[in-house]
Amino acid sequence: MRKYPLTRSANTTEVIHGETIPDPYRWLEDGESSETRLWTERQNEFTRAYLDAVPARKRIRARLEQLLGIGVLGVPTPAGGHYFYLRRDGNQNQPVLYWRRGRTGQDRTAVDPNALNPAGTTALDWFYPSEDGRLLAYGLSQDGSEQSVLHVLEVANGRLLSDRIPRTRAASLAWVPDGSGFYYTRYPAAGDVARGEEHYHRAVYYHRLGSDPADDPPIYQPREKEFWPGVSLSPDGRWLLISVARTFDQTDLYLQDLAAAGPLVPIAENLPASFEGQIAHGRLFIRTNLDAPTYRLYEAAPERPDRSFWREIVSPRENAVLEGLTIADGKLALSYLERASSRLLLTDFEGQSGREIVLPTLGSLFGVTAEWKGEEIFYGFSSYTVPPAVYRIDLSTGTTELWQQVQADIDPGRLVVDQVNYPSRDGTPISMFVAHRQGLNLGGNNPTYLTGYGGFNISMTPAFSRSLLLWLEQGGVLAVPNIRGGGEYGEGWHQAGILGNKQNSFDDFIGAAEWLIQQGYTRPERLAAAGGSNGGLLVGAALTQRPELFRAVVIQVPLLDMLRYHRFLIARLWIPEYGSPDDPEQFGWLRAYSPYHKVQPGWPYPAVLLATAESDTRVDPMHARKMAAQLQAATSADRPILLRLEARAGHGAGKPLSKVVDELTDSWTFVFSELGVEFDAAGSAPSPGSSIRKEAACALNSETRQ
Repeated sequence: MRKYPLTRSANTTEVIHGETIPDPYRWLEDGESSETRLWTERQNEFTRAYLDAVPARKRIRARLEQLLGIGVLGVPTPAGGHYFYLRRDGNQNQPVLYWRRGRTGQDRTAVDPNALNPAGTTALDWFYPSEDGRLLAYGLSQDGSEQSVLHVLEVANGRLLSDRIPRTRAASLAWVPDGSGFYYTRYPAAGDVARGEEHYHRAVYYHRLGSDPADDPPIYQPREKEFWPGVSLSPDGRWLLISVARTFDQTDLYLQDLAAAGPLVPIAENLPASFEGQIAHGRLFIRTNLDAPTYRLYEAAPERPDRSFWREIVSPRENAVLEGLTIADGKLALSYLERASSRLLLTDFEGQSGREIVLPTLGSLFGVTAEWKGEEIFYGFSSYTVPPAVYRIDLSTGTTELWQQVQADIDPGRLVVDQVNYPSRDGTPISMFVAHRQGLNLGGNNPTYLTGYGGFNISMTPAFSRSLLLWLEQGGVLAVPNIRGGGEYGEGWHQAGILGNKQNSFDDFIGAAEWLIQQGYTRPERLAAAGGSNGGLLVGAALTQRPELFRAVVIQVPLLDMLRYHRFLIARLWIPEYGSPDDPEQFGWLRAYSPYHKVQPGWPYPAVLLATAESDTRVDPMHARKMAAQLQAATSADRPILLRLEARAGHGAGKPLSKVVDELTDSWTFVFSELGVEFDAAGSAPSPGSSIRKEAACALNSETRQ
């Protein structure tokens, strides 16, 4: 058996709803203690020694550096004849925000985080140009913390204004038409609220340029600290629209007539549904899943926002989810998801005269943008095997053209992407994408990488991943199921995998593993499972419920102790998704699957790599620390249980390319080694004369899809 670093086991227990819960590694929750820091350092050293000894590691890293050199490209945000878009070239640590005047103008740098910090750990979190494109508000954060500081730039001359506003994490912002100020969201300062609640109490303020942010007047404060407000304005500046996410499936909408100095009027309040509003061309458009799990679209006059005056202009579709709405001059761009693949439809303001924009293949839209009075619409389209590209629709002519794409020497014709169906434990049919090389032999011996998410209404759709190309070109199989808890099939699909139904998500994922084995794609000794964040909870549950199905499991920035998760960082926001251990009934749901508490002494667990980061402000690293200790003490198998804790990094957003390469090298070294895959450098070379197809495109969904 392996000799792991010594870990103290304490006789710590807690009585919850009459049940005594042992928690021998609770001391590892304190990430600041010297004992925890020393223990983590030794765990990192153990992991480093194990992975560095794998012969193929240097070759894996070299190929990853090539693949991650494939650029990143975002969809442009048009504003007053200016175009703002993100692009990362080559080995830049962070994407750069560029702007150009006119569609064919010369690109100029607006914000380059790489020039601000040689270590590459300063990230551009978000940006909002003023309506005329003259000014730009944007947020910067450090070390993956996502704790943004708002800055304002005069775009043409590159001059930074004196305005600095801290605590603007994930800011929602709306400029007034003349650019003299903006409405925005921010968090309270330490000391203004009870200790530990600085991650809550998000509120809406107004800032006039040049004034002291400390004097910014509050506009709206939700009545519950966990509620999440966002803000927008009508183009003429008359109507202020505030959305308030109460949960991940319930949103309120409020409207205020600023011209009349009227009160904030509820449009939709205390309803069991999600509402999203936009105002343009004198109309209020409302997308909602109220009595429509796949969403519908209403239109109303802002002067008469009461529900009795709403008029349905786009009816719900049984087999397609209305994911988004983009407004241009005379046109609505409707983004749909059908069988977990994107579709794009253009209609008039009545939802009529629709025509579908033909997308290249099975894949995903990664952004649709337009100006409310513009005659063009931009969109990006993603696929598993081709790099990013952006397209432009000319509404005056109806033509579509390629706007920009990333060049890369990759031949998508060598790979196959299929969509299959399999039954879950309760018989529910689950769709799954399966990608692999041409000519796959279903002899049960293919190394297979199974990954999923299944939560928060997030859809797993085909998107370009540079690191997964490493796996596919080495003959590996990629499997991505659309499990319950996600948004692939509407709100009903989401509800079927949360709270008391959460076990459905785990059953769906386990069912995918069983199906891949039964159909001859692989066998347990050649099957790896991987997931991050909520996906880390997913694979943690699969690991503890069906360990015999997997040879290796990669668990990234995970939730694993579900009886104490809500006590750390922003996790109270997730109670509507998982439930609260403080409630007796919900405690029962969580106790039944909490991975940390499901670990059984003496079980032969698969090899496990737990990866986390010290600056994570979403999921506390304590989950990974405690789970590593628990598994190392419990397993009877001589397979490694490894912990990797990254310094100066967070949940994933804003992670510099250098750290992404380090992390992916370790993850893929672990998977290749444990599944017995011989890395063939020749097999990763691009085929002679290969090139991307101009009509295909895709882009990153997040840093985790590198």
